Amino acid sequence: MTSGNLGLYFEDYEVGDVFEHVRGRTVTNYDNYAVTHLSLNTAQAHFDLQYSQQLLDGTFRERIVVGPCTIGIVIGLTAQDMSENALLDVGMTGLRLKKPVFAGDTLHATSEVLALGAVPGRDDLGLLRYRFTGLNQDGDVVAEGERIVQIKRRTHWQDRDAQRLRQEAA
Repeated sequence: MTSGNLGLYFEDYEVGDVFEHVRGRTVTNYDNYAVTHLSLNTAQAHFDLQYSQQLLDGTFRERIVVGPCTIGIVIGLTAQDMSENALLDVGMTGLRLKKPVFAGDTLHATSEVLALGAVPGRDDLGLLRYRFTGLNQDGDVVAEGERIVQIKRRTHWQDRDAQRLRQEAA
């Protein structure tokens, strides 16, 4: 099923653009369990409540959400604006987990366009580099980093994408 949104194309971005992504996402224990166990992470603070609560003289109220789960949710929150039309992830750098995340926290994200460039040998794609920041419900930064994606250029893809959406709607 499709939202009917064609998303932003390479031509829609300018260096310095800042996006405050509209959706938030409340983290659940299931989110944490799934990523922790699927990745075979054995750090008990991610899945053992009693162990987590005893760490650092009771500093943590809940299991600590494993970092890749936090990063995944934050990247997901940026997707509608930053990578709806991406065809390839090129990389992520500078990943930082600034503050623990717990089940029940609601995350939000912002992004800033850092650079735009050409993709060698591909005139239908452009290179988008942006900094993402994940914040909790209190406005505290919990995660940040940079992501680079190859994104569709409108000049090559808009008509094709619109035709696909019309066919899916029929």
